[in-house]
Amino acid sequence: MSRSVRTRPEGRGQALNEAYDTALLDLDGVVYAGGSAIAHAVESLTAARGAGMRLAYVTNNALRTPDVVAAHLTELGIPAEAGDVITSAQAVARLISEQVPQGSRVLVVGGEGLRVALRERGLEPVESADDDPVAVVQGYGGPELPWGRFAEASYAVARGLPWFASNTDLTIPSGRGIAPGNGAAVEVVRIATGAEPQVAGKPLPPMHRESILRTGAGRPLVVGDRLDTDIEGAFNGGVDSLLVLTGVTDGALLLAAPPRHRPTYVDADLRGMLTGQPEVVAAGDGFRCGGWTATAGAAELELDGDGGALDGLRALCAAAWTAAGAEACGLDGGKALARLGW
Repeated sequence: MSRSVRTRPEGRGQALNEAYDTALLDLDGVVYAGGSAIAHAVESLTAARGAGMRLAYVTNNALRTPDVVAAHLTELGIPAEAGDVITSAQAVARLISEQVPQGSRVLVVGGEGLRVALRERGLEPVESADDDPVAVVQGYGGPELPWGRFAEASYAVARGLPWFASNTDLTIPSGRGIAPGNGAAVEVVRIATGAEPQVAGKPLPPMHRESILRTGAGRPLVVGDRLDTDIEGAFNGGVDSLLVLTGVTDGALLLAAPPRHRPTYVDADLRGMLTGQPEVVAAGDGFRCGGWTATAGAAELELDGDGGALDGLRALCAAAWTAAGAEACGLDGGKALARLGW
């Protein structure tokens, strides 16, 4: 199931943590950045959980095990258990287990998180194409992953073995900047073999399915900072989403979002989980939110009024998305964003 074309962010009088039973939270850029908690994250998540909302942490990073991720969250002041963490390693392990016999050997190019997830599904991780594997799986292995691992994967894939990838994110943030992600490693094997892997991670359905199966969520809300993974994943899963502006997405990217990248709600940070969302309403030829009215002119977005910057951004999104129809918006919103301080 997929959502219809969204032409504006939605409003909701009820606090989001009351309207939804489970938050499916991305980690980097939402809960923490560079290993440290993002401002307001600890307090907001504590309050949401205390009010009865289930919190689940959904990550495309297949390197760390759920135990390690949960321990990190707990150190930050967000108590978590391994069962609260869903990784792309778990999603791809389930995908493989549905296609090969129990106890099968699987050639692993990646880290411990992938090996643990395979064993959980009754599969045996092996290290060489000569170990008689029946499938190949790639997941992020960290900066120290030896180049020879890609050769092993290439040998096996070239022999016709089914090939799986935990995710295909080309980059991954680090404390020193942006580094190559698992998608870059997948490209190495793709170039060598000409093959295409089956992919499990966000924004594809296997990751969303894994999240729902493990949490039992009835009314989930996806919370993320990336349009092309978190928000598109929610779109593909047919569920609502909250975009927080603490990570990679800024106002300009949001205005230009095609339908599959348009969140249900937009807020500055995780405090948005604890409040209602302001309504964006039609007003003449444009849209109004709070003290702002936005319209789409012939070549640019126009903003008039005075109020909170987020209300202005929401109004601008309504004008841009409506003008764009089913396509990404090509209107210039630079002047309007400048008025909001973006």
